[in-house]
Amino acid sequence: MASENKSKSSNGSNIDKKRKHIFLPQNKPVKKGSYPLRPGVEGFFITCDGGRERQASHEAINVIDSFYEELVLGRASGVKHVQLPDKPVNKKTKFTYSDSSSSDEDDDQKDKEEDKDKPETHKDGDANNESSIDANSDPHKQEEDKVENKEHATRHGSQVVEGEPSAKKQCLKTDASKCGNVISEKMEEKSVDKLIEEELAELGDRSKRRFSNLDSGCNGVVFVQMRKRDEDPGTKDIVQHMMTSVALTRKHTSRFMLRVLPVEVTCYASEEEITRAVKPLISRYFPVETQTAHKFAVLYEARANTGIDRMKIINAVAKSVPAPHKVDLNNPDKNIVVQIVKTVCLMGVVEKYKELSKYNLRQLTSSKP
Repeated sequence: MASENKSKSSNGSNIDKKRKHIFLPQNKPVKKGSYPLRPGVEGFFITCDGGRERQASHEAINVIDSFYEELVLGRASGVKHVQLPDKPVNKKTKFTYSDSSSSDEDDDQKDKEEDKDKPETHKDGDANNESSIDANSDPHKQEEDKVENKEHATRHGSQVVEGEPSAKKQCLKTDASKCGNVISEKMEEKSVDKLIEEELAELGDRSKRRFSNLDSGCNGVVFVQMRKRDEDPGTKDIVQHMMTSVALTRKHTSRFMLRVLPVEVTCYASEEEITRAVKPLISRYFPVETQTAHKFAVLYEARANTGIDRMKIINAVAKSVPAPHKVDLNNPDKNIVVQIVKTVCLMGVVEKYKELSKYNLRQLTSSKP
């Protein structure tokens, strides 16, 4: 009996271990070697389907980088985005084979020239035959022709001998130019190789990348850090440009990404830290001395953190906004985003939140209204 109980207990412990390995908790620990999300960074808060965090992070970096380049190039060239029509205009294109027609015309011209030259060759041949007959008939003329041919040959020989050094000089010049071109091409190739190596070194160094992935530690959440350089647009501008362009074109730009929100301030998830960190953000978007007062609302959401009171954080953020601006939950001009992920609080400001389908790419590109 004792042996049977031991075997049952051992089987039960094995089953429990298997269950622990199979059914992992929702909030996975940070993997060894990855960079965890921390306070003091700026970037993009992205939601995705559960279990697709790795694919969504790679896709997010590519998509954000493409919209960043589009925004920077549009600013540099001064191009303004024009609203696209709902239905694309279909136009017929006709192809003209200009090369074939020109080649046929050239062939016709060549045939005509050959036809014109044929009778002239016959006439020249008859004249040469007559002259040869006359020359053969007179022996004195034959001797004179021989002397003239010898003099003509000696003259041409001297010309060829004199022309040889000039021809050699020309060959030397062409060889030197070819060698120079080859050397310059090699130098260019070396310079291109060096440039490629430098770019690869920059890409290999994580600190020099503009966009990089940080592990959030939660399922369905991806964070892309942005290292902002001089004269770079902010995260809010990039996300706003992304959403407006997607809403106009209705073009599918992502497979795994769902919602993209800009993050301009990060701090530890506590009421004191949040009230202190949100002040520069509010002074930037809600100044005291303004002629137009903005309506705002606070969007709060927490993941893997149950120790913070929701209403305390919302009231703390709302009270930090100065007096001319008012709270309007129905039709706000700007929304203050507060996202708590474990022990880190992410904050940012968005505009036209409801009009742009709550910044959800999948809903913006869907065919259903």
